[in-house]
Amino acid sequence: MAGGEKSMGQQRKRYAIAQTISGQDIKCLRKSLGLTQKEFAQFVNVSVKTVERWEIQKTPIRGEIVTLCRLMREDSESVARYRVPAQKEPLRLWYGQGEDIYTIIDVSPPQRRVTVYNYTKDLMRRAFGKIESPTYEQYEAFLESRCFPKSRDKMKLMLEELDLPFYDPLMIVEKTEGRMADDDFWLRVERN
Repeated sequence: MAGGEKSMGQQRKRYAIAQTISGQDIKCLRKSLGLTQKEFAQFVNVSVKTVERWEIQKTPIRGEIVTLCRLMREDSESVARYRVPAQKEPLRLWYGQGEDIYTIIDVSPPQRRVTVYNYTKDLMRRAFGKIESPTYEQYEAFLESRCFPKSRDKMKLMLEELDLPFYDPLMIVEKTEGRMADDDFWLRVERN
């Protein structure tokens, strides 16, 4: 080899990850995780057609899916960790930033019950920080923190602008998605 060039076998690897994966390996991994092709496609952010193509492909597959499959094989709980549970309460709030979802908050106002599902370890991005099981009062305080304060000057004008009859943090959040001027987090409300 001229000028000190190294062959692929001699190049120093920086990560212990293969460069390719077979379609059969993808299919075996998917089945071992108990996922349908549709569920697998949703988890890896591709179309079902792409998964179908991968699974019958005879040539090695390259790209991000190789690393993702390795990580899924080594940490099979990751799929369950990011699964969105069925909504059992009348109210579900999605809290995130950009396209990322960090916390799902299920609420039953009549029972004053709050259930939280966190999808990040970063406490600064979680709706309730380090609190894993917030009280109903903590939930109400969180809602208020995502809208303008009740004591704000010209509050009535702001409520008129939002077409709201009175100050209600949940109704304000529904209209504004809990967006604040000083951050780019959002809060979306879904009713069951």
